[in-house]
Amino acid sequence: MIPNTPKITPELVAEHGLKPDEYERFLQLIGREPTITELGIVSAMWNEHCSYKSSRLHLRGLPTKAPWVIQGPGENAGVIDIGDGLAVVFKMESHNHPSFIEPYQGAATGVGGILRDVFTMGARPIAALNFLRFGDPSHPRTRHLVAGVVAGIGGYGNSFGVPTVGGSVGFHTRYDGNILVNAMAVGLAKSDEIFYAAASGLNMPIVYLGSKTGRDGIHGATMASAEFGEGSEEKRPTVQVGDPFAEKLLLEACLELMQTGSVIAIQDMGAAGLTCSAVEMGAKGNLGVELNLDAVPCREEGMSAYEMMLSESQERMLMVLDPAKREVAEAVFRKWGLDFAVVGHTTDTLRFVVKHGGEVMADLPIKELGDEAPIYDRPHLPTAKKPVIDAASVAPPSSNAQALLKLVGSPDLCSKRWVYEQYDTLILGNSVATPGGDAGIVRVLEGPKGLAMTTDVTPRYCEADPFEGGKQAVAEAWRNLSAVGARPLALTDNLNFGNPERPEIMGQFVGCLKGISAACTALDFPVVSGNVSLYNETNGRGILPTPTIGGVGLLDDVSVHATIAFRKAGEVILLIGETTGWLGQSVYLRDVCGREEGAPPPVDLETERRNGDFVRGLIRAGRAKTVHDLSDGGLAVALAEMAMASGIGATIDKLPEGDAHAVLFGEDQARYVLSVEPGQADAIRIDAEKAGVPILRLGVTGGDTLAIKGEDPVTIAALEKAHEDWLPAFMAGEA
Repeated sequence: MIPNTPKITPELVAEHGLKPDEYERFLQLIGREPTITELGIVSAMWNEHCSYKSSRLHLRGLPTKAPWVIQGPGENAGVIDIGDGLAVVFKMESHNHPSFIEPYQGAATGVGGILRDVFTMGARPIAALNFLRFGDPSHPRTRHLVAGVVAGIGGYGNSFGVPTVGGSVGFHTRYDGNILVNAMAVGLAKSDEIFYAAASGLNMPIVYLGSKTGRDGIHGATMASAEFGEGSEEKRPTVQVGDPFAEKLLLEACLELMQTGSVIAIQDMGAAGLTCSAVEMGAKGNLGVELNLDAVPCREEGMSAYEMMLSESQERMLMVLDPAKREVAEAVFRKWGLDFAVVGHTTDTLRFVVKHGGEVMADLPIKELGDEAPIYDRPHLPTAKKPVIDAASVAPPSSNAQALLKLVGSPDLCSKRWVYEQYDTLILGNSVATPGGDAGIVRVLEGPKGLAMTTDVTPRYCEADPFEGGKQAVAEAWRNLSAVGARPLALTDNLNFGNPERPEIMGQFVGCLKGISAACTALDFPVVSGNVSLYNETNGRGILPTPTIGGVGLLDDVSVHATIAFRKAGEVILLIGETTGWLGQSVYLRDVCGREEGAPPPVDLETERRNGDFVRGLIRAGRAKTVHDLSDGGLAVALAEMAMASGIGATIDKLPEGDAHAVLFGEDQARYVLSVEPGQADAIRIDAEKAGVPILRLGVTGGDTLAIKGEDPVTIAALEKAHEDWLPAFMAGEA
């Protein structure tokens, strides 16, 4: 028995997040009572955040392969080939629980962690995105959380030097006690210079790189694997503290180091810190690992083995080094003012051995800790189907003009300028389309290629019908990329759900995954990376199921793309896709009529593909330069957004058949609005009919109002005031 090890009690086991049967499994595995360090290690490796024990079984059904996929799920980030010897490296992860407890540092370190995942693979980050969900604006904490999260994202990303080119911000009472902060990073690398985490070779030195280890973030991964109850504020010490300037140094040092040929394997120290990174490197390489914690650079005195193994201090890496290149590698890190320390070596024992002060603090089987953690097939109940809402039964409570003004000024659909103006969207000089459109666009090196990227999901659809909601999340991301002219290539996901031990929540998870899988298959849009965030609930109240999709697409010529802004007066406005006036789960039904109910719009994936391919072809041929996909708020909101983006109005003299409120605000899928040169309109209509794509001429651009047939005209100035005023007023305490 190691001296000073406390007695392992059931209470101590429970504090570490292990269920009694999991602890029994661990005891059988090692054949003795564990040390406190071993208990800490297994609690980190077997928690939900690191092991995916509730989700791995179902994640296996996702399509992950395509000819352009270099690396799918299982590494620090996914990798896709974009030709010319270049690859795109990207991933999205959550920092939900830490951001609720300490919004600035929680969000900041979420950004830092996802950037490290990308440059660990050998890629230079070129863009960042996010997906944020907050509680009801009237909740007493919402304003504080919005302010802190946005400041944290901007503070880290701006200082590190990466442009934030896209994202999403929304509000709903179900996020009152558990906000969502999902961060995505995109990087560029040479396709034949990708670095991986699997260790190889015996007696190879394991090197600690970056910043020193402190006591911040201990039990961060365990905290992220449990629902909140009373006293969540007391978990503040589990939140990491970020230093974006140290991360910038780490980026440059790592990329320089990778050019020396000294890196055999490299892994970010993220969730569960030194424990997770060391175990994963060894387990993936079928090797053992021995660590000597006496060599770990610490910024605090007297840190125990337990604290060092579980610390989630930021801006740290672990590397397996070619011993012949040690002096060269160390010189690189010393030049950048960062720690470089040999803290262990690889072995052939398949054991994870941790030593400190001359004592063995942990000696555990490495494979069982890593890729053989428990897997659960949790009971899951399908979500009952909701009734289809008959548009004729929905009595409009106000004029359609007033409804439009209310929607464009609502918390979900209002301008998010207050948010994204706190982010640097132009740093590095390659941003082509910044927040406010359907997708962000960045130039690849000097061009001509470009990358489009977006984050999307409609949580209310996912709760009403998980399968259709999962399909729609993927289709929406695919549609946003298509709307700027990019060919969708691959996606990363961030699967945010409540407590998986509740069968109805697990049913949502399974249903959404099936929908995501169906859409990825139909649209040739594979999943190459991702993250699962479960237990997002407080006192038994779960979030809306929110499987965020981060999509990436390729533009062969970045100068040929579409935007949402009308370009000039006199252009013809066309509607692509079929309109039935589907009001179930629409924001019109919720925010105007006060009814959050009904079945969400069905997603026909063949139609999505046909319509999207047609629109993308028009953009790439230079025939359509103004395009906007239809989503929340339907046709009327899309037209208003296009007018507000340009200051140019429109006259709509023809609408699809049906009740006006349903046609204007229904959320039928697979639809786009285009404005084109008058001389192109007839030819585009003929081509659409040949392709089997529904098309309708709506009207023309021009003037200073949005004048829809049969409705009161609304001035662009009135729309802009409603759209721009709500969020600044709310953050100033005036709304």
